[in-house]
Amino acid sequence: MYRRNADFAKRLPLIDGLKACAVQLIVLHHIAVYGPLAEAANRILPDLMDWLYDYGRMAVQIFLVLGGYLAARTLSPGFTRGRMNPALQFVATAVKRYLRLVLPFLAALLLAMLCAAVARRWMIDEDFIPAAPTLDQFIAHSLLLHSLLDYEALTTGVWYVAIDFQLFVLLAALLWIGECAAAFSPKLRHLPLVLVTALTLASLFCFNRDSTLDAWAPYFFNAYGVGALSYWAAQRQRNAALALLLIFFLAPFALIEDFRWRVVVALATALVVVFADAAPLLLKLARSRLAAHLGRTSYALFLAHFPLYLLASALCVRFNLLEGDAAERNAILALLAIWAASLYAATQFHRWIELPSNRLRLTWLEPHRPAPAVDFRRESWQSN
Repeated sequence: MYRRNADFAKRLPLIDGLKACAVQLIVLHHIAVYGPLAEAANRILPDLMDWLYDYGRMAVQIFLVLGGYLAARTLSPGFTRGRMNPALQFVATAVKRYLRLVLPFLAALLLAMLCAAVARRWMIDEDFIPAAPTLDQFIAHSLLLHSLLDYEALTTGVWYVAIDFQLFVLLAALLWIGECAAAFSPKLRHLPLVLVTALTLASLFCFNRDSTLDAWAPYFFNAYGVGALSYWAAQRQRNAALALLLIFFLAPFALIEDFRWRVVVALATALVVVFADAAPLLLKLARSRLAAHLGRTSYALFLAHFPLYLLASALCVRFNLLEGDAAERNAILALLAIWAASLYAATQFHRWIELPSNRLRLTWLEPHRPAPAVDFRRESWQSN
């Protein structure tokens, strides 16, 4: 079922464009939720702040779908086609993913701990400021186990980093199991696709409806699996297209029983990705340099913006900028400054931390280098 990846040296504009939009909504959502700045802004723009509070977080579904799409592309060479033992190749793939996520994450975590320490000195009784970390709490974050072990988050959004890793490893495990089974019997050659489709439907109808499971990958696999199927369908793989069509046919029945906007957003994102060629204006906008830059630095912005928000909030409180007649004006100006500073910080974080950490190479983690193939859109791109 797999096709080899195209050259990873370039990026797909549409993916970057969607990432750029999604990460801005996430930043605005956090601005609308936390601290005295959010309260002041809400007095001026209550409708906008309420909308961002309630619906801004839906942008996470865009990241989940794109994450599945990119993960499917990364894993598409398969585990049985290289020189390395399939089991060892699976482990190497998981370790590479862990390092790719965690090294920038740890740098952002240290920055968040420093900014939180300053904020705790200048703001009293603010629930959104993380408490001073303990050693076991920091280790749990480093291992991406903080949500599973019920530790307080040291910065906002850290749950997503852990879920992204879980989802990637889960998808890789399904493909690895399916491939190994298919190696024994050609009749099972479609088993990887069947496993991914089955778990996507199980998540849609069952796991995603139980909020107590939201620290585990199956809760989110409805969006991630749709993203993976969208990649294979976009590569003109007929069986994947049929599987995706089946999910779209059954999804309304799941929504009738339990309507969830997050599912609607995920399905809409998949449609945009698969049928983007039918919307040339969308592709034209996505090809802009700004969209490419914001998409490229989206993970850095996701990691770096909240520590800066903590620090700016503390400064506003320390110098009484949120009191008196100018409080609301100062709050809006402060939020605009935070947004601009976060964009700049994300650029530097991406350049000096994320990119160098992504270039780290461990010999045993390089199982094989598949030959490049022509991408169906005639534009190649880099995995997230």
